Amino acid sequence: MSETAADRLSEIWARIAAAEKEARRTPGSVELVAVSKTFEAEDIRPVIEAGQNVFGENRVQEAQKKWPGLKADYPDVELHLIGPLQSNKAKDAVELFDAIHSIDREKIARAVKDEMEKQDKRLRLFIQVNTGEEPQKAGVMPGEVDDFVKFCRNDLGLSVEGLMAIPPFEEAPGPHFALLQKMADRNGLLGLSMGMSGDFETAISFGATHVRVGSAIFGARDYSG
Repeated sequence: MSETAADRLSEIWARIAAAEKEARRTPGSVELVAVSKTFEAEDIRPVIEAGQNVFGENRVQEAQKKWPGLKADYPDVELHLIGPLQSNKAKDAVELFDAIHSIDREKIARAVKDEMEKQDKRLRLFIQVNTGEEPQKAGVMPGEVDDFVKFCRNDLGLSVEGLMAIPPFEEAPGPHFALLQKMADRNGLLGLSMGMSGDFETAISFGATHVRVGSAIFGARDYSG
């Protein structure tokens, strides 16, 4: 019998628990964000039924097609935006999502703040950091993080939960996770959204509070559509 997404989910939970133990972390201190981008509602339902209640999507428009119905059926599920946010999608994002991991510039921070006030809704917010300083990648540059955190807190009155990063694909992730942890510590931020299917155990050893795992649960993605 072939392995199901629910089977793979159980394996990921076990690996997270083992990594927490190895790093002498409190059991259950790491939240799994199951990344469901490119997968349809019928692919996601069995994973919810298996007990997973936190999911991540990359694009607002894609999430709008499948998540309103899923959230109606499973009201306890949390949805996190882990991909880049356009300011013209801030209204839709605040309506649909419970957390945003990709606050990366003043315009986006202002747009999200304005929409949270209009909708009387408070989302969990993470600042995305471009730890590898890659020109093609979103995120605040490491040297600008402290000032941006202050701007979000002091100028906008936002409650920032933590930092998020996606290390360069071709580099060892550990130094990037260590850098993110250092920046979070000096800014008094407890949340660290880092680590994906291939490196989440390493991220846990560096203090990750949220790991974003997709293909290791749902299987290979089909980007042809």
